[in-house]
Amino acid sequence: MSARLAFFGSPAFAVPSLRALASAGYELVLVVTQPDRPAGRGGRLTPPPVKAAAEELGLRIVQPTSVRGEAFREELAALGLDAAVVAAYGKILPQGVLDTARRGFVNVHASLLPRWRGASPVAAAILAGDTITGVSIMEMVLEMDAGPVISRAEEPILPTDTTGSLEARLAELGARELVQVLPDWLAGRVTVQPQDPSQVTTCGLIRKEDGHLRATMTAAEAERATRAYDPWPGAYIIYRGQPLKCWRGRVAAGPEAAPGSMTVFDGEPAVRFTDGWLVLTEVQRPGGRRTSGRAFVAGERGRLAPEAVLA
Repeated sequence: MSARLAFFGSPAFAVPSLRALASAGYELVLVVTQPDRPAGRGGRLTPPPVKAAAEELGLRIVQPTSVRGEAFREELAALGLDAAVVAAYGKILPQGVLDTARRGFVNVHASLLPRWRGASPVAAAILAGDTITGVSIMEMVLEMDAGPVISRAEEPILPTDTTGSLEARLAELGARELVQVLPDWLAGRVTVQPQDPSQVTTCGLIRKEDGHLRATMTAAEAERATRAYDPWPGAYIIYRGQPLKCWRGRVAAGPEAAPGSMTVFDGEPAVRFTDGWLVLTEVQRPGGRRTSGRAFVAGERGRLAPEAVLA
């Protein structure tokens, strides 16, 4: 492939797309990724996964603190780009940047647009109880995730899927779809599809406090939240004054009780929600490791606090 491309991406989701473009023979003249950030308990500066992958591939990397400056736009414009590919870069690109490539910018987005435009499409699909999601390859416009769609590929959401497990499959699916459709798109042989405004749904950034399970949830909604917020921020309840992470659970019928009530079901802890109980099969105390619900109950000597605090 002779097309000159730039690649914008940061997290692990973007790495398969970068590697696929390199394997397909595209001329990757620049990789743009987020600055290194402190991570872990020690606050050690850690590079984004895309930076590590780009270094392995021997590619030129820049990590601008802002993409809105004229110097950055001029740097891109001087590269003579045919196109740029974006996959979970993490910043909104201004029109001046989008105009620097001859054919424009394309985005690998982890949903079947126009459903779940925004920053957390994988978690949003799990939270909503969707059974199918997928990836969309779209042309980028200034409005977030609103550009015309080049292609879509579907992926089932399994009953056991977490955001982590589903996102990993979508990353690979997106990479395959990208390199399949990119040659025809670059050549102008693809008819893109405008998104139907009446079908748009949106999702925002996930905050740490979103993991606090709410008293207004049904048991099924709470169970989906345990999977949607895995690996981050983790669903939790407040138990004996401290957050208790709830990593796995199953819905169960049982006696009526107020939301937040706790009991033991067959040796496992259970929390009441509006219409039923969520039996916690895997939990984690602050500073501890993930453990089974049975081990947690054993540690409480079989006697749970009568209630947990829900949001």
